[in-house]
Amino acid sequence: MLRRFPVAGERRSPFASAAFDAAAGISVTSSAFDDGGAIPKVCAGKGVGDDSSPQLSWSGVPAHARQVVLIMDDIDVPLPRPLIHSIAVVDPGVENVDTGALRPGTPGFRFLAGTLGHRGYTGPRPIPRHGPHRYRFLVFALDATIPDDVSSCKALLREMAGHVLARGVLTGTYERA
Repeated sequence: MLRRFPVAGERRSPFASAAFDAAAGISVTSSAFDDGGAIPKVCAGKGVGDDSSPQLSWSGVPAHARQVVLIMDDIDVPLPRPLIHSIAVVDPGVENVDTGALRPGTPGFRFLAGTLGHRGYTGPRPIPRHGPHRYRFLVFALDATIPDDVSSCKALLREMAGHVLARGVLTGTYERA
């Protein structure tokens, strides 16, 4: 393994702020991997795997939620803050996404650009020999809708802050030799 560089970590995530706390929890699962388990290579990013999103399901979204947001981030990237790979604004009645379906055009999902400017799923592609990276699939239930003109991660975070009713997370790992 290469020399270990400092990593962003959970505490530097915007979601560590009290503005994203929630009184209730959401259960997030996948048929592709268990919480804390390895994400399959087929889900790894371009040039590493097939960049196919894993199947995801969530339950526990309060009935009065007006919006759901799904975010995938890498908290072990050697940057000042976690790298946000994927952002989806989801209709509140949607409770799962099929394998490979986190892409523009999927009914019930509106995608915003992540940190690297891509819309839709962008799979794990950590630095070779940097060690295992943790990728979080975070689901937030909100008491407000995200306006259609919100198109950036920063604007989304501003809209979400203080409006989280419930949240959940599924964490997977990926490592490149």
